[in-house]
Amino acid sequence: MIIGIDIGGTTTDIVGLKNGEILSPVSVKADDPITSAAGALGKFVEMMDLPLSGIKLIAATGVGSNRIRDHLLGIPVKKIDEFHAIGTAGVHLSGLDEAIVISMGTGTALVNVRNGVIKHWGGSGVGGGTLVGLSDRLLNITSIRTLMDKASKGRLGMIDLTVGDIAGGALVDLPETATASNFGKISDEATDSDIAMAIINLVGQTIALLGISAARAEKLKDIVLTGKLSILPLIRKVVDGVGTLYKINFLVPKHAEFGTAIGAAIKAKEFGQNK
Repeated sequence: MIIGIDIGGTTTDIVGLKNGEILSPVSVKADDPITSAAGALGKFVEMMDLPLSGIKLIAATGVGSNRIRDHLLGIPVKKIDEFHAIGTAGVHLSGLDEAIVISMGTGTALVNVRNGVIKHWGGSGVGGGTLVGLSDRLLNITSIRTLMDKASKGRLGMIDLTVGDIAGGALVDLPETATASNFGKISDEATDSDIAMAIINLVGQTIALLGISAARAEKLKDIVLTGKLSILPLIRKVVDGVGTLYKINFLVPKHAEFGTAIGAAIKAKEFGQNK
């Protein structure tokens, strides 16, 4: 078995890969990279009732992977470039040959995959960290689940300025409901639920539009979403709304939230086979 570990800015993800099957993906909070990696590995082997000797290799990726040495708990470690892990996971999980793959984590990374070539396309500091940071400062909420519950009752019309607000109706190919300015019309009567939904809309739209810019530049029609934000229903609703407007396909495959760890394990296996 090969283990993939993605040591991110806020969480560490771990997943097993055996005979092409993805096994028991789990997450732990990432404080110190080494401690969180060891903790994730311990949690994984306990869940699987697996001895450490049953693990052939650990494929480590993510911003904290440079802190991991050549072995972790006696198991060899192979470092995998994070962008290659993201791209590999995107096409593997989606079954596509080419796509823009977006990793929606603490920040946002975009990777272009075409003809087996994986290239970092760009990124943004807007991501899960933005979501949590804004909700903390504006609403005193640090839990994503609480934010989502609060936002489910939110009204964007109390916060965001729309094309209809400015033009009195649709404008060329933009419907009147399209966002003209995030937080551009915040009302004194806006509730915490309205603000929560507006935060989600800001983050989701920013990521979606960045992805669409990449897809158009690369002449691709498919965008694969991975990372923790990709599976949040309200984020997905916002992203799909942007996709419908611009006629771009956003896909969220199974295990998308563990995409980078999965991609690391797959890439490490490929390296082993090519030796």
